[in-house]
Amino acid sequence: MNCAVHTEVDATGYCRNCGKPLCPACTRDVRGALYCETCLAGMISAPPAPASAGAGTHPGAALALGFIPGLGAVYNGEYVKALIHVLVFAGLIAAESSNIPDAYHAFLGLAIGCFYFYMPVEAYRTAKARQTSQIEPPPPGLMEGRRPVGAIILIGLGVFLLLANFGLFQWEWLGKVWPVGLIVLGVWILVERMKKQS
Repeated sequence: MNCAVHTEVDATGYCRNCGKPLCPACTRDVRGALYCETCLAGMISAPPAPASAGAGTHPGAALALGFIPGLGAVYNGEYVKALIHVLVFAGLIAAESSNIPDAYHAFLGLAIGCFYFYMPVEAYRTAKARQTSQIEPPPPGLMEGRRPVGAIILIGLGVFLLLANFGLFQWEWLGKVWPVGLIVLGVWILVERMKKQS
């Protein structure tokens, strides 16, 4: 049998993809497999199929599992984030159950509630982004970009609880000063948004 391209030359092999007979000048050897130039060019120029598009991640399941601290992140394969969620949630519970004045129980209860509902929403958004093969959305507000916000929260919470355990932290002082934290947070978010717009 002669080559499909050079009809005057005997074929020495066949294209693995289309089966055309090929002479030595027309064969393209790829790790022992022979291809014609047309098939090889088509394979190289074809866009790669997303290998992990939606593989094993269902947003509804991630949302449901997210109500158990850390489990939504584990479901999405984010083990460090899961550990951070568990530690932050446990730290807030420990602070709430410590010996603090009644006025602060409401503040910590609100923080626990917000963080508890943040976890399933964040797990849902991550699973949805993975399912649609999009880049994972950054969490809203503070957690944009690649800043180590989880580490900062853990360090701050740890310092807060350590000072309280050694009696170096006065709860009365916190009751008067904690709104400053909200002001600083608001100014920081405003500055970040203005930087993005400019």
